[in-house]
Amino acid sequence: MEPQRHQKGLALAVMAQRRAAQALDRAARAEAVAERHELLLGTVPESGEPESGEPDDELHAQVAARHRRTAACHRSSARLQEAFARRAAEWAVGQGKRPRFMTGVAEACGADSAALTLVDSGHNQLAVAVSDEPSRAAQDLEYVLGEGPSRDAAAGLGPLRVTGPEIERRWPGYGPALISLGITSVAAVPLKTAHARCIGSLAVFGPPPGRAEPDRLVDVAEALTRIVVLGPDADPELYGGTDHRDLVQQASGVLSARIGCSVGDALALIKARAFTAETSTESVARLILHGELNLG
Repeated sequence: MEPQRHQKGLALAVMAQRRAAQALDRAARAEAVAERHELLLGTVPESGEPESGEPDDELHAQVAARHRRTAACHRSSARLQEAFARRAAEWAVGQGKRPRFMTGVAEACGADSAALTLVDSGHNQLAVAVSDEPSRAAQDLEYVLGEGPSRDAAAGLGPLRVTGPEIERRWPGYGPALISLGITSVAAVPLKTAHARCIGSLAVFGPPPGRAEPDRLVDVAEALTRIVVLGPDADPELYGGTDHRDLVQQASGVLSARIGCSVGDALALIKARAFTAETSTESVARLILHGELNLG
């Protein structure tokens, strides 16, 4: 067993277990607040007898419901952290590959694969985290072609599920390429903050009928939003599993200077070459940075 792998795996497991415990503690506190407000429902106010639709009752009900939702989100977060901690501990003792946080997300969603995408205000990919190679290939296609489930879910601020021939009809470029990967069903939901701002989306690939229902995906997406950006222990890197496409951005800058075009145009050239060569944008970027490819 490699000492470095053992130490790294144990450190990841301990960190994830600590975050899981903290999430459970926050869930318990949120549930306690909810219970206090539920007990106040229907109580007699100082002004006299309560009436149906009493404003105080409405307020207590709203606060209780909000804290129940928060508690459920924290518990979902804890389950994802515990799943990662288990895989990290197994990896530390030489079992399997280095764990990916998104593998547990795919399992929680009842799907074969899952991908988390963070986007800017124009719904362009800023970063991506995936569970496996098929989900990576699917997100690379979406990044190159500018269409697909993650982008649609983020732009429409709502869930979607597409299966079979509808995949090709909905996405003329992305759909056939996705089918060629052996993926015949996909579902996606946006990652939304409390103020309805969209920061990205969660897409799952290969969910069988009856699994990956919208409510189930929304629950996991809310937990991911807290884990990635909103929670006190937010980890945008997902234990090192987030790809910010730094290599591609660097190559875009180099190519821009080399052929005298804008960085945006250089990025478009890299994406076009990756698509026509049926390879990843990272592979094209690496060739450019090594001076082995000139797209001018």
